[in-house]
Amino acid sequence: MSNAAHAVQPTIALDIHPVAGRIGAEIRGVTLSGHLDAATVEAIQAALIQHKVIFFRGQTQLDDQGQEAFAKLLGSPVAHPTVPVRDGTEYLLELDGAEGRRANSWHTDVTFVDAYPKASILRSVVAPAAGGDTVWANTASAYDDLPDELKLLADKLWAVHSNEYDYASARPSASVEQLEHYRKVFTSTLYETEHPVVRVHPISGERTLLLGHFVKRLKGLSQHDSAHLFAVLQSHVTRLENTVRWRWQAGDVAIWDNRATQHYAVDDYATQPRIVRRVTLAGEVPVGIDGQRSRTIKKV
Repeated sequence: MSNAAHAVQPTIALDIHPVAGRIGAEIRGVTLSGHLDAATVEAIQAALIQHKVIFFRGQTQLDDQGQEAFAKLLGSPVAHPTVPVRDGTEYLLELDGAEGRRANSWHTDVTFVDAYPKASILRSVVAPAAGGDTVWANTASAYDDLPDELKLLADKLWAVHSNEYDYASARPSASVEQLEHYRKVFTSTLYETEHPVVRVHPISGERTLLLGHFVKRLKGLSQHDSAHLFAVLQSHVTRLENTVRWRWQAGDVAIWDNRATQHYAVDDYATQPRIVRRVTLAGEVPVGIDGQRSRTIKKV
């Protein structure tokens, strides 16, 4: 990993156990709360930049307010731009599988806006007895693995991201009513934003591929060429070598760097209950390798 001059160097060592070779680590011995000391928070931030997604088992002491309070130590929480927050909370988004909220396609959170979240903090409230895992992919190692010719092409590309996409294909088990309700809520405001396909991480300096299911098209290409080239680049992100898979237990917390990852919630748990709650942190407007910044082109 390349380090920018302002990368945080922690003053304490955490008990960190990598889960996969390129992404993901479990941190043990930390009880999450809104009262963690500054040195521990600094070390968690550094671990997040290095490992892209970090996991904490058994954080059953956290309730909704505790999750939000902890999130405020890591950054500035922001509510989802279109989906209402959970009652009694300021920022918390609940994803209940029974209501058809199953994020079973590869994506980076909320990339249809310009300054999309820098990180997400997800807490398992109810976990299935089997199934319902989440998989994360490292978009920095995906870029590093591209052949030089593809890197040169990706470096020049821009993509239009939108919150209007094919919900039915991602949620084949959901009812027509669930799909229509979710689409109505999710697209209550329609966004289109232009992002560089390759963004520079503001902390690590790494180049990452900014893709996922909110991509509507690649600029300057026909729909046919755009779809094919998107598929090629996206396939490098989701190669198994770039991924880590987490088996949830109730009380687990996962935090991921939303600037350097995609994720996928595996929809294999049928009618078993699965409830997770998420807080996202305000991010920066992405910058491409040529210094150009992302821009929102539609908000209606």
